[in-house]
Amino acid sequence: MAPLQPPPPLEGKKRRIGMMTSGGDSPGMNGAIRAVVRTAIDAGCEVYCIYEGYEGLVKGKDFIRKFEWPFVRGWLSEGGTLIGTARCMEFYERPGRLLGAKNMVLNGIDALIICGGDGSLTGADKFRAEWPGLLEELVQTGELTAEQTKPFKHLNIVGLVGSIDNDMSGTDATIGCYSALGRICEMVDYIEATASSHSRAFVIEVMGRHCGWLALMAGVATGADFVFIPEKPRAENWKEEMCGLIAEHRKFGKRKTIVIVAEGAHDQDGGKITCEMIKDLLADKKGLALDTRITTLGHVQRGGTACAYDRMIATLQGVEAVKAVLDATPDTPTPFIAINENKITRKPLVQAVIDTKEVAKAIEARDFKKAMGLRDTEFIDMYDSYMTTTATSLNKSMLLPGDKHMRIAIIHVGAPAGGVNAATRAAVAYCLTRGHTPIAIHNGFAGFARHHDDKPEGAVREFNWLEVDGWASKGGSEIGMNRETPEESGMELIASLIAKYKIDGLFIIGGFEAFHSLSQLRQARKDYSSLCIPMTLLPATISNNVPGTEYSLGSDTCLNELMNYCDKIKQSASASRRRVFVIETQGGKSGYIATLAGLCVGAVAVYTHEEGISIAMLAADIDHLRKAFESDSGQSRAGRLILVNEKASKVYTARLIADMIREEAHDRFESRDSIPGHVQQGGVPSPMDRTRAVRLAIKCIEHLEGFQDRRDSTILDDDQSCTVIGIKGASVVFTPMKEVEEKDTDWKNRRPLNEFWSPLKHIVDVLSGRPEVPRPERNLEGFKAKDKKRGIA
Repeated sequence: MAPLQPPPPLEGKKRRIGMMTSGGDSPGMNGAIRAVVRTAIDAGCEVYCIYEGYEGLVKGKDFIRKFEWPFVRGWLSEGGTLIGTARCMEFYERPGRLLGAKNMVLNGIDALIICGGDGSLTGADKFRAEWPGLLEELVQTGELTAEQTKPFKHLNIVGLVGSIDNDMSGTDATIGCYSALGRICEMVDYIEATASSHSRAFVIEVMGRHCGWLALMAGVATGADFVFIPEKPRAENWKEEMCGLIAEHRKFGKRKTIVIVAEGAHDQDGGKITCEMIKDLLADKKGLALDTRITTLGHVQRGGTACAYDRMIATLQGVEAVKAVLDATPDTPTPFIAINENKITRKPLVQAVIDTKEVAKAIEARDFKKAMGLRDTEFIDMYDSYMTTTATSLNKSMLLPGDKHMRIAIIHVGAPAGGVNAATRAAVAYCLTRGHTPIAIHNGFAGFARHHDDKPEGAVREFNWLEVDGWASKGGSEIGMNRETPEESGMELIASLIAKYKIDGLFIIGGFEAFHSLSQLRQARKDYSSLCIPMTLLPATISNNVPGTEYSLGSDTCLNELMNYCDKIKQSASASRRRVFVIETQGGKSGYIATLAGLCVGAVAVYTHEEGISIAMLAADIDHLRKAFESDSGQSRAGRLILVNEKASKVYTARLIADMIREEAHDRFESRDSIPGHVQQGGVPSPMDRTRAVRLAIKCIEHLEGFQDRRDSTILDDDQSCTVIGIKGASVVFTPMKEVEEKDTDWKNRRPLNEFWSPLKHIVDVLSGRPEVPRPERNLEGFKAKDKKRGIA
């Protein structure tokens, strides 16, 4: 058989990009592959997927396959990696890398996008550094000619971090980590039920040899009693500390005990801490004498389909990786694609790998201060938050002097959203640790105004620790939510009640109604002295439409519920793949949920209120569907989806659109409409909503504490005394309410003026293969301006 010949020189030809997954598999890898394949094809490139990671690169031939657009249809909802991953000892040695370089040249590939852990990405960067020497050796040994290697002088590599451990420095999250965390939290929630029933203790081992992210976040999200992580061993007397804390919790009346252990946990001397050791301590008849069980979760953490967040970052990072390849020059350092808070960024791979390895070295050297310092800000915040919310009665060092104690009221305003109870639990725990009095206001401002007597069943009362301890995993609102604003309840009455209960600070959790309420209270402070107290808002709404933040509690839970619903709907078409589902999403006049869900489920089209719907747009999309079904070669039998925001149009409802599609399909394909409704508000909150609720709630109470000596009219001169906490770009910030009201609020449509997610709509269209469609006239100019600003033709 004739040897494989390389393609003609690349000048004037399509760029060829190789895509591979390597190392341990993680949920979301398939979403990254899909995004790379389709973004590259849309950019005029060819994509070759390399099966079995570096092993496929070394073996070449049948392991390197050209991918076309339809090949990755339906991959978003698949777990693991469909192009395989394997350890390759050959690639560790230079002869293996020589074979890899030869196979790349023979297939015309001069750029690699690799999704894997730090080991895989380190190997990739070494491969790039050696590339010129490898080609030179291949020419010298006669394996290739100088003419063959001439177009391939430089190798571009971009890394995507796929790891359930979330152990790469420089990024808040790696592809797959939140899916694994979700699996852990789900299992712990199940275990808690039986633990409470039998008044048992459970010791749960999770993955993480050098990184305690999974263990720590699971501890925060589930309210575990004790957590062991490699970066921060407990005190030398950890046995006494653990038993003392659990004894205290049992004295409060807790019937369950949960201890979470990272597999790499050890004491301060480097001695391994095992689940068996902990079980023996808890079960010791001379001590706690608890009925104790061990559960090792193992590879169940790695399995299953990706959660919404992992699908989102895998997709967005895959898109960014292709852009990074196309932007790269021979002098560009090898980048990896990171996410910080809410922002996708490119960072130098080498430095991130060095920092990651430094953590393991610091742990081995027992320099735990350095190990923690090398973790990101969120990790450190979460650790501090966990310690604060767990040892409320034992952490005497955080207790403030009596004259610094505050009476802080907590109120929920708006509609239920995942994470509201977790935020309340964290705020109460922090207040108690500091000596403040946390006060529950039941059923929002309506409950405050109408049921404010001093009886035990009244709407205003002090929280106690035991009642909130089990709230970490509860959905809805345990103290009730109401959409009524202070002006509707009666501002004078609300002001008098704040004075009556001697409230020194107000912590509001909720959606746009909560935002509106805070605005009213701020403006009324000049008329009522009792309102001259610090106030802050933690946005919590599935719509994610509160100005001042790019993330609201509950929005992640909503996306997961809607994504799971859509996955099931698509699966129902397996008997007949020629079916379109038109699904109505919630979100008010904000298209966030529809757009992000469209990104996570691979929707054919997304209709939002911001863009609107026209008959010409629908006609173009129906024509696109007709062509798509004609060319469908049957790789995936799953149905196609169209998502419609509930307020996208007063006329074109989900049912009407489905009927129009059915009429125009002429029996070539079918259509159905479906409305998930309040299912989207979620049951059990997602781990992200739980953990971020804890972190942000504690920051809110800390912020209120900053005004404990200023409870008079002088507070009006400080804009920071009335704020919205939010994640903006790569930072957590408190924005003055006055500034947000005036500069970033579309009051008519109840959403921010500048919606950070609007560019994602274009990505949804590109990855679904949706052609350019006519825009509704009322929004055409606005979209042209936005597209021009984003560099979209």
